Amino acid sequence: MTSSEPTPIGTDAAPRRPVLLVIGDSLSYYGPKGGLPADHPRIWPNLVAAELGWDVELVARIGWTTRDAWWAMTQDPRVWAAIPHAGAVVLAVGGMDTLPSPLPTALREGLRYIRPPALRRAARNAYGWLQPRLSPLGRPVALPPRVSVEYLETIRDALAYMRPDLPVIGTLPSVHRSEQYRSVHAGRLPAARAITRWAAEKSVPLVDLAEAVRENVFSDDANPDGIHWGWEGHRRVAAAVGDAVRIVHRDAEVPVEGLR
Repeated sequence: MTSSEPTPIGTDAAPRRPVLLVIGDSLSYYGPKGGLPADHPRIWPNLVAAELGWDVELVARIGWTTRDAWWAMTQDPRVWAAIPHAGAVVLAVGGMDTLPSPLPTALREGLRYIRPPALRRAARNAYGWLQPRLSPLGRPVALPPRVSVEYLETIRDALAYMRPDLPVIGTLPSVHRSEQYRSVHAGRLPAARAITRWAAEKSVPLVDLAEAVRENVFSDDANPDGIHWGWEGHRRVAAAVGDAVRIVHRDAEVPVEGLR
C-alpha cells in the first residue's frame, strides 16, 4: 500500500498532528551564514513546531511581500494541502514591504528574465549600484502600509471562509542594518502602526519581530548582510510565536524542557 492510498476502514491509525503553516519571507529560513533547508532544526518555524509537538509547513521565499503571500495562498498547492490540517497560520511577511524601493519592484523581479545573459548581468550590476545610493530617500517603499494591510486582510478573510476555527497570527516588521539599504528603515513605523490597527480590529494576535531580534541584529552574531538573524534571533522569535500559538490554540503543548 502506498502512502497515497486511503487507510482501510477499521484500521487504527495515529491521529495526525496539527500543522503550523508559516507563510514567510527569507527571515523564516536564513541563518547567520545564509539560506537553509526548510527542515533545518534551528530555524524558528521548526523550533516552534518542535516545542508544540506539531508538524510544520514552511512556504517562503526571499524578497516575499504580503502580496507574494497572497499569491502563495491562491497558487501554491502546499498551502492548500496544509490548511485542512493546520493548527495555526503564521503570516511572517511584511518586512520586505517596508524597505526603501526607489526603483520599481517589478524592475527588480524582472531582472531574471532579461536576455541575453550579458545584458542581464549588466542590468543586475546597475540595479545593485543604484539601490543603496537611492535608499537614503526612504521612499517609496516596496508596498505602502495600506496595501500591505489589504493583502493581510484578504488572506485572513480567505482563511476564515475556509476554516472559521483556524487561528491566524500576524507579525510586525523586523529591523535591519543593511548597507544595501544604507540602514534606512523609515517605512517600518508606519507599517507597524497600520498592521497593529488591523490586528486590533480583526482580533489577530501579533508577534513583534523587532522586539524579539533587535539585540541580535545589531550584534556580531547576526548575518553580516544586516537583515537576517543569528541563532539567538531565531530562538527568541520561536519563543514569541510559540507563546502566541498557545494563547490561540488550547491544545498546544507546553514548552519542552531545553527548547527555550
